[in-house]
Amino acid sequence: MRPRVVVVVKRTAYRLFVEEAQDERIARLLKKNDPTVRRMRRAHDEHQGTIEEVDQALTRLSAHVVWIRRAHAPYDPRRADLVITVGGDGTLLAASHRVGATPILGVNSAPDHSVGFFCGAKKGNVATALARALDGRMKAVELARMTVHLNGKAISTRVLNDALFCHPSPAATTRYILRLGKAIEEQKSSGFWIGPAAGSTAAQRSGGGKILPLSSRDLQLVVREPYTPEGERLKLTRLLIGDGKEVFVRSKIREGRLFIDGPHEVVDVGMGDRLVFRRSSEPLFVLGLHGRRKWGASARY
Repeated sequence: MRPRVVVVVKRTAYRLFVEEAQDERIARLLKKNDPTVRRMRRAHDEHQGTIEEVDQALTRLSAHVVWIRRAHAPYDPRRADLVITVGGDGTLLAASHRVGATPILGVNSAPDHSVGFFCGAKKGNVATALARALDGRMKAVELARMTVHLNGKAISTRVLNDALFCHPSPAATTRYILRLGKAIEEQKSSGFWIGPAAGSTAAQRSGGGKILPLSSRDLQLVVREPYTPEGERLKLTRLLIGDGKEVFVRSKIREGRLFIDGPHEVVDVGMGDRLVFRRSSEPLFVLGLHGRRKWGASARY
């Protein structure tokens, strides 16, 4: 039987801004070989070469392929044997929101220009990696995901990286009430990050959080720039939330925003709205990852 594969391909910055949007400013900068855009065309050409490499490998493997040409486009992978993303970590992250139990393999299409931590293959070794993935010889790492509820309704059950709650203006204060178990705290800050282990090397780490092993089932919460004008000490700013536990949040601002796995999925959160974060019952099975990462400890609840 022919393997069934969905391939999700990112659109490069060059494709978006030069070929599609025909941005004259960027075109002028490219013509001048300006350092702000110097890598844009090279990354695009490398990405295009990797797409051809994936196409040729799947043709040799006699796969039935569905191509998705936008990372955030809707698609249904339930009948597929494998989902392949061609891009970097952002492409896999976007595509993962459609994926349940189907294994996913990231192909880093421009290794010199993009981050591919979650990618089990890269340009140059695509044929070997795809053959191993489709015949079951490539090990999968099970990554925990997070569920988010707003006022009792699930708005996302497949958060892989993190969710950010904050005011839409970076200059404004984010106010909220946070509860974990019996601990309750009113906070003022620049907002907070919360997410599973897969996101702990990104914004959580930059905000002072710890790197969690990929096998961890904990969530991590990291408050951004907590504001304590009277010198008080907040307790709920760097936390590991154990499996089965929930974080409850009440918004104290009229124009809150919840950003889910980046800037593309945004939910409005108003005064008095209730957010609940917990580990999802739907993990993601990512092929070709190494499960070891340096462990760091935070306060655990």
